[in-house]
Amino acid sequence: MDIVEIGGKLALFFVPFLFALCFHEYAHGLVAKWRGDSTAERLGRLTLNPLAHADLVGTFILPISAIVFGIPIFFGWAKPVPVDPRNLKNVRTDMFWIALAGPLSNIFLAVVSTLFMFLAYRYGFLGGYARPVHTLLEMFVLTNLFLAVFNLIPLHPLDGGKVLARFLPARINYKLEQNEQMTGLILLGLVMTGMLSILKVPVFFMFNYLMSFSGGGVL
Repeated sequence: MDIVEIGGKLALFFVPFLFALCFHEYAHGLVAKWRGDSTAERLGRLTLNPLAHADLVGTFILPISAIVFGIPIFFGWAKPVPVDPRNLKNVRTDMFWIALAGPLSNIFLAVVSTLFMFLAYRYGFLGGYARPVHTLLEMFVLTNLFLAVFNLIPLHPLDGGKVLARFLPARINYKLEQNEQMTGLILLGLVMTGMLSILKVPVFFMFNYLMSFSGGGVL
């Protein structure tokens, strides 16, 4: 694989992933601020700057290695946005919305991208760039949908674990949070063994629906 091919793959796969990941973390911080906690803003995390959210291994090394070396498991993460529950008026409800903001932000990006594709397809304002832009946006939509669905898995430390906490007794949720490292290892095992490939079902269902609306094809 030459430099040009590597650059093309990074542009197609890594750039959409990086922006989606940063927007996800930004959404957590923004909703936390709306609910009364400005910790993320004070620490410089209320930004779309990738360097503010990046984890060296999870944001750069693993995803880029998967792209460059063709590793079938594409996996990564950013540094979690800090939230101080003491600044929240209703911790259970506020944490629910703060956690849900991440996956919802990715769905939002997918929908906005689809709408742009629809307008570009209908009015043809991209001219000769329509196909490459459409291809890039397809990958962007798919990446955001995967991030949204993956993060809604009801296990700590994912957002889904915090969303689920809103509906669990406090003592049970406390035990789950105390064993976050264990559930994290379980989650990693599911990723490494490919058992989470089942996520393709809801992801591609939503993707194909959006692409049929956009005027593009389906997979």
